Amino acid sequence: MSAASAAGSARPPSSLLGRTIAIAETRELDLFAALLARSGAQVLRYPLVRMIDAPDPAPVLDWLARFCDGGCDDLVLLTGEGLRRLHTCLRRHVPALEPRFLAALSAVRKITRGPKPARALHELGLAPDLVALRPTTDGLIETLQPLPLAGRRIGVQLYGEDPDRPLQQFLTSAGAHVLPVAPYRYADGADMPAVGELLAKMGEGRVDAIAFTSSAQVERLFRTAGAAEVLAALARTHVAAVGPVVAAALASRGASAQVLPQKGWSLKPLARALAEALGPATRTCGAESRGTDRAPGD
Repeated sequence: MSAASAAGSARPPSSLLGRTIAIAETRELDLFAALLARSGAQVLRYPLVRMIDAPDPAPVLDWLARFCDGGCDDLVLLTGEGLRRLHTCLRRHVPALEPRFLAALSAVRKITRGPKPARALHELGLAPDLVALRPTTDGLIETLQPLPLAGRRIGVQLYGEDPDRPLQQFLTSAGAHVLPVAPYRYADGADMPAVGELLAKMGEGRVDAIAFTSSAQVERLFRTAGAAEVLAALARTHVAAVGPVVAAALASRGASAQVLPQKGWSLKPLARALAEALGPATRTCGAESRGTDRAPGD
């Protein structure tokens, strides 16, 4: 076996050597970048959004006080970030309530939409009592439909400021008393010139894939530039989504996710899915080739 053949056979099948991947992740950007770089990818960081605490903590603190007093029978957690922000808000403003918060959290029926809120519960030594059949609002509603909900007080930790009207309307029609809370919101991250630079690089074919990990990132990209410009840029690269919610956000704007983890819907499965879809870049006669994988946008 030649030295080149030996090197090729030694390369892990998950390698992204020579690939350029743009990521829009904010809170866990360093972790995601490290996962991809470990497989040999060049990572372009464009944090399209950033998560910030609710500008006015008063409504969140009012909700927390009610929750700590046993005001909820169930708690629907749409995101892990939401639970962490609730806990942080409590510890920052009324730390004396923390034991009561943890006791109330242990006592309620905890319902999670996906793996991230489940992980946030595990960080507190707890686990979900009910997990959505699919990590989407529709999957959550389908999971809750067979349950007797009339008269139950159901806290709903929202995804940013999105009221998730389909979920709230379902719960209300089932006779539940809905108590929503929005402990954080999304703000713009990368400035407009940076977003323009990202779109230009994709349009020139210099980016092998762009990975989205929240629907807010998709919304920001389409809000900053015209839909035609964004869709043209996305058509020149592989588009990856962390899960069905993000894939649906792309689809609603006429884009499609060619890379989507089959399960898990978190950063590690997304990094693996990118590696499986792209593999390493190959070079022919000294010029870079995209190998035999499918052309972006197909």
